[in-house]
Amino acid sequence: MIKLRSIPFAAAVVVLAACDAPTPTALDTQDAPDLALAVSNGPDRATGGGFLDFGGGLMVGFSLSAIQKGPGLEAKGQFRFSVELGGFPIEFHATTTCLAVDESEGRAWIGGVVTQNNSTHPNFTTPIHAVGKDIWFRVLDSGEGSGAEPDRSTFVGFEGGGGIITSAEYCGAQIWPDDNARTVPQASGNIQVKG
Repeated sequence: MIKLRSIPFAAAVVVLAACDAPTPTALDTQDAPDLALAVSNGPDRATGGGFLDFGGGLMVGFSLSAIQKGPGLEAKGQFRFSVELGGFPIEFHATTTCLAVDESEGRAWIGGVVTQNNSTHPNFTTPIHAVGKDIWFRVLDSGEGSGAEPDRSTFVGFEGGGGIITSAEYCGAQIWPDDNARTVPQASGNIQVKG
């Protein structure tokens, strides 16, 4: 069996997209972003939620809140990603530990620690997916209004993905390939990135 951690993320998306069309699971209201984080003129933050469209009927539900705790990349908040794939749920809850923001480009890198792994899909039940392990992703706030492009996000990454080992390393590296590689558009919802 090929472990997801041993193949590049782009290939993992192909694996996800090639499987049966899943039924997205609804996000619990307790996992909705902390709306108090959405105030203006505060510390760096990223908030949002909705569904990401990976194509082929693959819709991934997510919610996120991340707010800078002080100088540096340390942050607090939570995030969740959830999808059903081939009859198996893939669901991660995490506590946010780091955040990097490039407000001029609408980009944010969010990292954390897995607090729950409710996945039964075999590719997401390995040791790197366990509670206490690092998990991360990045988002793009494309702006507001009817003329704005959809906001975008990646799926979550784990130890060893792209050569990254920790969430702090991921937030610090601020990797963003040209052309928004590996990000997918939101089908519904909104992402806000503020610096």
